[in-house]
Amino acid sequence: MTEEEDEEEGPPGLPPGTPFYMTPAGAEALRAELRRLWEEERPKVVEVVAWAASLGDRSENADYQYGKRRLREIDRRVRFLRKRLERVQVVDPAAQTKRDQVFFGATVTYARASDDAEVTIRIVGIDEADAARGDVSWVAPVARALLGARVGDVRRLRTPGGVEEVEVLAISYPDPPG
Repeated sequence: MTEEEDEEEGPPGLPPGTPFYMTPAGAEALRAELRRLWEEERPKVVEVVAWAASLGDRSENADYQYGKRRLREIDRRVRFLRKRLERVQVVDPAAQTKRDQVFFGATVTYARASDDAEVTIRIVGIDEADAARGDVSWVAPVARALLGARVGDVRRLRTPGGVEEVEVLAISYPDPPG
């Protein structure tokens, strides 16, 4: 399978054609990265490659070889970002009307039955997930277990250590604009 075919398949573990949900901030971060790569970084690398090519022998020219490699990396990432942005479905958590249930964009605090530890996560898009910040992809097992739950609901979560029960303690969304 080529890299481009792999990009078309969709989120890992989900059927092809599954949408790429993102928060407005996540989608804007991808757009900003695309702009930075295309408008700033790529032109600088092209300039270095052109300069290095003008020096003659390209076979032992490290600036030329590194520049060409970096251009391929940038172009590959630009293709990925463009394809992703074509298919992204921006979901604004602040616009959520059913705020008593866990949906995409919710910040959820839950307790693990095994040790009564309280954990707070925010359910975000695949490209926005960052465990260190508590941002969990909506396709992650914990997010899947919590989706649709209300405060007080107990859900079963499959973990590498077995099935664990978690109780939803709190659900919140950003305040709507206005």
